Amino acid sequence: MAKILVIDDQKSIRNTLKDILEYEKHEVALAEDGEMGVKLFDKDKFDLVLCDIKMPNMDGMEVLEAIMAKSHDTPVVMISGHGNIDTAVEAIKKGAYDFIEKPLDLNRLLVTIRNAWERKDLVTETKVLKRKVSKTYEMIGESPAITLVKDMIDKVAPTDARVLITGDNGTGKELVARWLHEKSNRADQPFIEVNCAAIPSELIESELFGHEKGAFTSAHKQRKGKFEQANGGTIFLDEIGDMSLNAQAKVLRALQENIISRVGSDKDIKINVRVLAATNKNLKEEIQKNTFREDLYHRLSVILIHVPALNDRIEDIPLLAKHFNKVICSEHGIAEKQIDESAIKQLQNINWTGNIREFRNVIERLIILSADSISADEVKLYAMHQG
Repeated sequence: MAKILVIDDQKSIRNTLKDILEYEKHEVALAEDGEMGVKLFDKDKFDLVLCDIKMPNMDGMEVLEAIMAKSHDTPVVMISGHGNIDTAVEAIKKGAYDFIEKPLDLNRLLVTIRNAWERKDLVTETKVLKRKVSKTYEMIGESPAITLVKDMIDKVAPTDARVLITGDNGTGKELVARWLHEKSNRADQPFIEVNCAAIPSELIESELFGHEKGAFTSAHKQRKGKFEQANGGTIFLDEIGDMSLNAQAKVLRALQENIISRVGSDKDIKINVRVLAATNKNLKEEIQKNTFREDLYHRLSVILIHVPALNDRIEDIPLLAKHFNKVICSEHGIAEKQIDESAIKQLQNINWTGNIREFRNVIERLIILSADSISADEVKLYAMHQG
């Protein structure tokens, strides 16, 4: 059955709940105050938490916030002998599954626990199905180089570890970031992408952290930044090597303290965001040039994933050609083209400086310009001379 954490400063209530829940075949852990409860939650996995509102040293609302920051999936049922409508509403707003007043109605409590546990199972099952059926961001290839990347994603995705994704332009760094999110416990939360190279340096702080009305000339209304938009989910900072030093300092603070502030405001905003970053630059060289902060580099690169160039995985070209042939022909509403074996070998001889992005463009060009079958001669004519 369920593994339940009971947090209450009254020993009699803790023991009563333990007896009832164990009789119902649940596994129960007890904490006599909020701090102890959060520590137990950090150390173990629980299916559900029962937490008293009023406790010394750390009240129930603080415990709720701490648990929600660590896991959106664990139902928390708040219990209180001093309950009112405002307290219940506040608890639900902060993420509580339900609010039950003391003295506890044991039948209602058991129904709530059963419903919360079933809901948690449903959410987990939905996430598993989502990961199985998601084809939008398929990672094509079976070469040792790309298999290593897939294995790294499977190991790292379920954690909240920050990941720095490196690789040349067009290799698929965004694809890796998407898969890290899709296979994570945050898969049903936002995935927010920021192209740091595409945003002018004077606007990057407003883009990332938001701004208050009147913060600068064109700030006609309050605006949430990308970090706030990603709260509970994942933010992907693409081309982070192009970020200004001033913005880097603010990102560092966000990573260190899980706090941001909008431009034009002194108010701190708590965030719960997983940060993924990518670059085609050698950040260690940028550190030597004093264009990238070393402390930020170490914060971002808890895990390093290098995406191989297409030239380093040419054995994947047959699979990639087949995949893009199917996708592109579907987009154009035409029948799939036959790709001759000789054409595949010719494709494998090309120096793919633009990597997967260039390869897809070439396949689309061949599909449009070739007859029913794509031959080696057509590859030479329409692809080999390019670039």
